[in-house]
Amino acid sequence: MDRLKLVLQYFQSNSESISNGICIVLALISVKLYTSFDFNCPCIPQYNKLYALGVMFVPPLIFFFLGILVNRHTGVMMEEWLRPIGKRSKNPAIVKYMFSAMMQRALLAPMVWILVTLLDGKIFICAFSMSVDPNLVHYNILTWTQTQTLVLMAKVPCKEDMIFRNSTFRKAVSRYVRCYSQAIGWSILLFFILLGALGRLIKPCFDDHATNLQTRYWSNYLDIEQKLFDETCVLHCRDFARKCVVQFFEGMREDTVLRLPLSPEVRYRGEEDMVDQEEERLHGITKQEQMDQLLQTWFQCKPELDKSCSSEYLNMLGFRLASFA
Repeated sequence: MDRLKLVLQYFQSNSESISNGICIVLALISVKLYTSFDFNCPCIPQYNKLYALGVMFVPPLIFFFLGILVNRHTGVMMEEWLRPIGKRSKNPAIVKYMFSAMMQRALLAPMVWILVTLLDGKIFICAFSMSVDPNLVHYNILTWTQTQTLVLMAKVPCKEDMIFRNSTFRKAVSRYVRCYSQAIGWSILLFFILLGALGRLIKPCFDDHATNLQTRYWSNYLDIEQKLFDETCVLHCRDFARKCVVQFFEGMREDTVLRLPLSPEVRYRGEEDMVDQEEERLHGITKQEQMDQLLQTWFQCKPELDKSCSSEYLNMLGFRLASFA
């Protein structure tokens, strides 16, 4: 139980860990879904390949878009790419880094599905059994027409068919095609492992370490900045809504405070502190137009990443908000 708590704490530590955890869960779901999926080949020459390739590539496409959808970096990356420059310049390296991280995570579950299907071989047998030459397994069909041969090979995946009852021909063709399927699957897996290993070994030789550190830092900054902005908006919304409700229902605050088991002095002081806290969080924003202007300013003209001039920016923002008062 303690280990499970540690794992959950690790995945909740930052958005990157959460994204990795979600992608791993999607990969496990793809394996579980395939093992529980009852694949039945049509065993019809016109549909075998179409159906088998659809089962092999359509679910990975779904998992790919799910991986993009659940990845938090997708929204942050698109927002950074499409936002106006304003007072903060754009760094294409950050967008490229976030896009690369997003694609790597999104491709995990689809690749797991494709590799599992290739190593299992059933779908590959359904798709390509008609491409096998019967003479390779020493099956004499010299008296058969081409159409009859095609129909026979299309029925290879269907072991319950009467024509293959107690027949070694179907098993021989299935083993032949499954060997090709597994060979392709292991080759793809080996290729990606070698590609990843070479990337880890060769990439540091050609990349600037300082630039990579800067890119990683500012990509994490954008993610954390967006989180803090959302949390601040939630607090601001709560205080703004509370103030509107209190103004509508006169005396609600007094009734709420009187229920607390405190002395009148403490109640009065607590009420003043609550009002001060609300005013501090609202920052003088008392109208919808002011809040809309503030949000528009945040999107179009995000503050510079130079905190030495933060007071100047706040003064400018206060001047804009004062014009609405």
